[in-house]
Parts: sequence; structure tokens; C-alpha cells
Amino acid sequence: MTGTPLRVGLVGYGLAGSVFHAPLIAATQGLTLDTVVTSNPERQAQARAEHPDVMVSASADELWARAGELDLIVVASPNRTHVPLATAALEAGLPVVVDKPIAGTAAEARALAELAEKRGLLLSVFQNRRWDNDFLTLRRLITDGELGEVYRFESRFERWRPQLKGGWRESGDPAEIGGLLYDLGSHVVDQALVLFGPVTSVYAEADVRREGARTDDDTFIALTHASGVRSHLYVSATTAQLGPRFRVLGSKAGYVKHGLDPQEAALRDGERFGASGAEWGAEPEELWGRLGAGESPVTGGGSPVRTLPGDYPAYYAAVARALLSDGANPVTALEAAAALDVLEAARRSAAEKVTVTL
Repeated sequence: MTGTPLRVGLVGYGLAGSVFHAPLIAATQGLTLDTVVTSNPERQAQARAEHPDVMVSASADELWARAGELDLIVVASPNRTHVPLATAALEAGLPVVVDKPIAGTAAEARALAELAEKRGLLLSVFQNRRWDNDFLTLRRLITDGELGEVYRFESRFERWRPQLKGGWRESGDPAEIGGLLYDLGSHVVDQALVLFGPVTSVYAEADVRREGARTDDDTFIALTHASGVRSHLYVSATTAQLGPRFRVLGSKAGYVKHGLDPQEAALRDGERFGASGAEWGAEPEELWGRLGAGESPVTGGGSPVRTLPGDYPAYYAAVARALLSDGANPVTALEAAAALDVLEAARRSAAEKVTVTL
């Protein structure tokens, strides 16, 4: 891609904006970070220090006033603001990337998709975990038939955080769209849908374990896919002993993978794509998953499978291609709406103690 880079306005400079979006936008050929919007003085100073050439604004309204000077808006602000900000951007004639979850309900996501289509604008959802190293590896194993027919998909996004951190993510106010079901659950549900397709029924258990917590921090979701695969998904902040990230069982073999993709930790530590010369997203051999049948990987069963490097930069590279050369939208709002159908069913299942049919 050549020519003048697309100018990006980034709304929000908390964890999502500063650790994920800003560095990835800055590293993407065809994009340039033009403006960061945050009303927090400390985050304004942080943005200026980390991106000296970038404008800093206190209000997203300043972006709409400058709509003709921008080419893309990225919404990385708290969940409750996703829909109004994405709506305002689209109505200003600007393509939009929205961090997950795009909305609190599937209906809101579909309404945004309809608005984007009506305006002829890109609306994409940042689901970076589609480019995790373990997920890319598992997709390849499935495509290559290494597992045979997959029967069960177990996915865990577990943490040990017994003390509350505070903030909107732990708020019990439904308007904040907090809790792990909509946070980490957005990732594991999206991955299950990408791998195994639509869901016909949902069962969930959502618990509030930590003292003072106001929303779910230990949640389990069981999905039955139309394909026949069963997905068991765990998201938790109260797991004292972490389970495998993936345990996938098929008619020929199973794949077990421990540990998280290293890209988030690298970004938090200030590492940048292509800066050190080292292979981005790669992990050491001792962390590779194992593929086999009949024995536990803990006792040496199966064979090590090289983990493909993770590739978060691929998301924004795809966004740039979609805007500059008619490439495909990497994650559509309708895909996000399908995941929200599942999350809403899971919330109802946990509240009513029923299995919900979709």
C-alpha cells in the first residue's frame, strides 16, 4: 500500500487504547495515528509522551468537527460509550473500529451494522484474540485434519486476581456492560464461533466470588454448535490453579495448550512490532502445546506442536486493506452480533438456571 496514510482518531487511552490500539495503529503501513481523545490529564500526558506527533483532544466532539481531516475512528473507550460513539462517527461519515464488545445487545450491534451499510462505511470490531498464537495453531491443526472430527472444545481464560481492582469493568451497573461474561467471554465465544460455527443452545453459570464484587468474576458457558461440537468455555478472575488455555478433543487426537499468547505482555512492556528484530508473537519451545491420544501431556504423552507466532498487527493491516484496496472486513459487526446473541443467552441461562435455545 502506498500513498498518503489514513488518519486515525483514537477515542480512549486506557488499557485498550494505550496498550493495544495506539501501538498497533502506529505500526501499520497505510495508517497514521492523528488524534487521541481522552479527558484524563494523566492519560493526555501519557499519550503526548508516547506519541509526540499526535494531537490530543479532551472530547470526541472535536473529532466530528474535524471529520473531513480524518479517515478512521477507533472507539476504545468504556463499553457503555461504544454505541453512541460509533453512531456519531458513522453519522459524521467516518469508518469505525470498535473494541469488543461492540454493544451491550445483539440488537444494538445489528442497528450499527445497518447504519454502516446505509452510509457505505466500514464498521469493524477489534477481536484481537483471533490472532493469538494458540488460536492460529489450533485453526491450522483443524484445517489439516490432525484432530479428526472435533467433539469437544475446552477454552479457558483464567486469572488469579483475588483482590478487586476497581473501575467500570467491575461495576454492577448494567449500563456499564461490565463483568467477565462480556469482557473475556467476548473473546472465548467469538473464537468458538469462528472455529465451529453457529450455536443452537447455551447453558451458563455466572458467580460473584470476591468480597465486594458487584458483577460476575467466575463464569462457565456450555455451547452446543449446529455442527455437533460442544464448547465448554471458562472465564474467571478467581482461579488459584490455572487450567490449559485449550483442550480440544477429536476422533483422531487431542491438542492441549497451556499459557497465554505473549503479545499482550510484550505490548504492556513497551515492545513494538518489528522494533527488536526478534520474531513478533513467538514463544519458546517449552510452552508449545502437545498433540496425541491415549496419554496425558503432563506425563509426556503426545508430540510437541510448534506454536505459530501470534499476529495482532494483522488486524489493522486488514482494516487498512479494506479501506484502501477493497480488502475484506476482518471482523464484521454481524459476526459480533452473533457472539452477543450467545452472551445474552448465557446471561439469561445463568440468571434463570435454564438452557436457552437459539
